[in-house]
Amino acid sequence: MEVQKTYKLYVNGAFPRTESGRYTEILDAEGRHFANICRSSRKDLREAVVAARGAFASWSGRTAYNRAQILYRVAEILESRRESLEKDHHRMGITSEVAERIVSEAISLWVHFAGFADKMGQLLSSVNPVQGPFFNFSTPEPIGVVGVVSGSEKGIAEMSKAILPVLVSGNTVVLIAEGPNRHLGIDMAEAFAVSDIPAGVINILTTEENSLDEHLFTHMDINAVSLPKKSDERNADAQKKATSNLKRICNPGDINIEDPASGLRNIRMFTELKTTWHPNLA
Repeated sequence: MEVQKTYKLYVNGAFPRTESGRYTEILDAEGRHFANICRSSRKDLREAVVAARGAFASWSGRTAYNRAQILYRVAEILESRRESLEKDHHRMGITSEVAERIVSEAISLWVHFAGFADKMGQLLSSVNPVQGPFFNFSTPEPIGVVGVVSGSEKGIAEMSKAILPVLVSGNTVVLIAEGPNRHLGIDMAEAFAVSDIPAGVINILTTEENSLDEHLFTHMDINAVSLPKKSDERNADAQKKATSNLKRICNPGDINIEDPASGLRNIRMFTELKTTWHPNLA
């Protein structure tokens, strides 16, 4: 008997159904129904933010080396699931060759950003010239809970690019996966669930485009929102509504593994610089 799948949400390390009971049918490249996917609600977003906030202290408090190990572990698990991930991409009309490249790129991105975890501090920190008998240092720190909106046309590679610059510095993530292939984010979450990523660090909600914008932009416990550079109107709406708690609105650029500076620029968007003064008694 063929068992058809319902793609649920990924919140706090578990796979709950949406509280609204709404779902959308997923059709393959030939128009055949093969699964259902949840349509997230305002309450689902609220639960995801609570989970992300609860996980923030633990995730940001880990050593950079430990975060690097955990991100690398995700790459190992994605590699072990390569065949099924490529098959799921191919089912949506992506050619086998492109599906292979997408999965390979996603795995490489997790390795790439694992390497940044214990190096970004040196790359983004500075010793500042100040007047007086003081040492003055600036070091990057995570900003908190980040709502990340991502398309899904390029599958798990696109969604990995969206969340990795946020995770690597110690932030926690609520990913809003939109677009025709958003169920692939839940495929990726099944790797997260058996990795060493603590519950609540990554939360994934699937929904129709723009349907959670109002609640995402005005939520008082989200510190920043990451939006793809697709709609000036959407960005303007986010900037206006984000004033309720002065949350940061970010539009990350594309990431090219061959150009490490591109990844570092995106990491920097999701950090604050803490400056410390220390007396120089010499």
